[in-house]
Amino acid sequence: MNGMAGLALNAVTGLAALALLGLVLASVALVPVAGLGRAPLGRGLVLVRRLAVFQRRWAGRVLGLDSATDSDPGYSRESGRRRRAGPELALRDPGTRRELTWLAVHGVTGPAPVVAVWAMLSALDYVFFGLRPMDPSRLTTFALSMSIVAIAVVTLMAVSLFRTGQARLARLLLDPDPAPDARIRELAASRAAVVDASAAELRRVERDLHDGAQAKLIAIRMNLGLARGCRDPGEMLQMIDEARQVAGQALTDLRDLVRGIHPPVLADRGLAGAIEAAALLCPMPVEVDIDLPGRLQPPVESAVYFAAAEALTNVTKHSGASRAWVRLRHAAGVLRLTVGDDGCGGVQRAGGTGVRGIENRLSAFDGSLTVSSPPGGPTELTMEVTCALSSPKISHS
Repeated sequence: MNGMAGLALNAVTGLAALALLGLVLASVALVPVAGLGRAPLGRGLVLVRRLAVFQRRWAGRVLGLDSATDSDPGYSRESGRRRRAGPELALRDPGTRRELTWLAVHGVTGPAPVVAVWAMLSALDYVFFGLRPMDPSRLTTFALSMSIVAIAVVTLMAVSLFRTGQARLARLLLDPDPAPDARIRELAASRAAVVDASAAELRRVERDLHDGAQAKLIAIRMNLGLARGCRDPGEMLQMIDEARQVAGQALTDLRDLVRGIHPPVLADRGLAGAIEAAALLCPMPVEVDIDLPGRLQPPVESAVYFAAAEALTNVTKHSGASRAWVRLRHAAGVLRLTVGDDGCGGVQRAGGTGVRGIENRLSAFDGSLTVSSPPGGPTELTMEVTCALSSPKISHS
């Protein structure tokens, strides 16, 4: 009964769609004539909207979707402003255009299944009773029962197919393209990852300052205070010398901290030189192959450098490799960095903070990370960032 009721409902809404389509087309034709069609066009679009919302909800229930809400993601606040501004602007809205397309299609497909079921029943009646006219007295109860069962089964199957097909067609025409929504969710996740990474970086800087340079500066102040009150010249000189040594250590800590925020070599020699310098710090030999015809924007350089440094650090700590390699290329507007090693392999994307940290750095620039690390090795991390060169190549010799 639900299937038959659905077909009947679609037949009614299909006829209503045809009537509304005629109203909209007539109103559009009358708009150039002193604006006579503006008022009926606006009312017609409101009715189209309500009918589309009703049909979308019905289709959602039929298909068992989680929600078929009144709010269309492609028909948002901007759509509302356009509709309030006038029917002409509303016609430019993607949501309105989808609804008008559905209106034209549903005006034909809505009543069609009812006609098709009626034609099918008529054909079955003709096959069973028209081609072989028989004496009613010869029509056995079994034959009559089988005929009724066959007609019922075919009818129910057809009704179910028509009902599901109409629901899928309605969702196909009325639902917006999911790609923009997926992209919005991806960007939101990327932004959240960047915010988390920035907060973690700030906490690291604060911790390093507190435990490193700040503690040493306090020690310097205490030594100088003690030296000031010391009457023994030899002891006073010893305290001053200790303060001087601690000051040197504090300066080293500050330099390391600055290097961790933005390495001076990155500003002086660019991404290629900075990666070469990072490779020299690795305990195993690292083959560096870089072909970068220019400089990148500073934020991109910084993110890619730290991603490469993190990858090389992971190689040193976890891979057990005897050698590693770094390849850097820029072609067709894409920067591609590959860091590999001949270690034990088995790197998992969710297995540690290193890979996640690299992904978070790249996500801020819509970059991607591909991990190839079968058990037993070799391991290759391929990072790609879409970016442009900002200046010609500068020699760092």
